[in-house]
Amino acid sequence: MSRIVDIALDDAGLPPPTPEIEQERRVAVFDLLEDNSFVLPARDDRAVPEGPYRVNLSIREKRLVFDVNTEEDEKAAEFHLSLGPFRQVVKDYFQICESYFNAVKTLPPSQIETIDMARRGIHNEGSRVLQERLEGKVAVDTDTARRLFTLICVLHFGG
Repeated sequence: MSRIVDIALDDAGLPPPTPEIEQERRVAVFDLLEDNSFVLPARDDRAVPEGPYRVNLSIREKRLVFDVNTEEDEKAAEFHLSLGPFRQVVKDYFQICESYFNAVKTLPPSQIETIDMARRGIHNEGSRVLQERLEGKVAVDTDTARRLFTLICVLHFGG
């Protein structure tokens, strides 16, 4: 079973999230655990421990860290990604989310829909960047990448 059955965010030491960010986190975790694809490739002809997997996401020394264990807590993989390629898309995503949250309070549905379409476009870009950065380390489908990108944003918010 090449999937994630548990995901944790190491947000120790980060400021508490806003209610909106906390809601995004809850939804992303719920959706991710309901349906995801997370396939670790064999490396150097070594067998990879089979899933399902428990994943811990954290930011350490300005790097995004995926710590992957089996359901029985056997180490399956650990990989570190530079945060540089994510900085601009995360910044853009937070800006559009702020516009969206403000729009929902005051603007008509047609304008909210326009902002939401832009928000989804930026979110898709973030998930595409994530899939590229994960290439060779883990294969994830588009929906899994989208949900993981949301969780990366949550970590970025605090960091």
